[in-house]
Amino acid sequence: VQLVESGGGLVQPGGSLRLSCTASGFTFSNYDMRWYRQAPGKERELVATIRSSGDITSYAGSVKGRFTISRDNAKNTVYLQMNSLTPDDTAVYYCYRLFYWGQGTQVTVSS
Repeated sequence: VQLVESGGGLVQPGGSLRLSCTASGFTFSNYDMRWYRQAPGKERELVATIRSSGDITSYAGSVKGRFTISRDNAKNTVYLQMNSLTPDDTAVYYCYRLFYWGQGTQVTVSS
């Protein structure tokens, strides 16, 4: 199992980023997928979940209405579209499948 995140970077407050997580080594369409994040000095927190079929999603209250999780099962990829970013969104973002983590991608929101 391998999960590889991409798309992080430096963005100004109010900006947008789209993270991608490309999966391999398992049948992607069989698994729910999640995005987590961990800010410096804080615990890792669940950001968003998407069911295996892509029809049901859920979000942390802090990102609801700003972030959108989606997936393309044909491309073995899960996405996190992040809009209206604030400095509080600064963190390392991780892709997660049951028992497996990606290496993370840094998102920094700063002017």
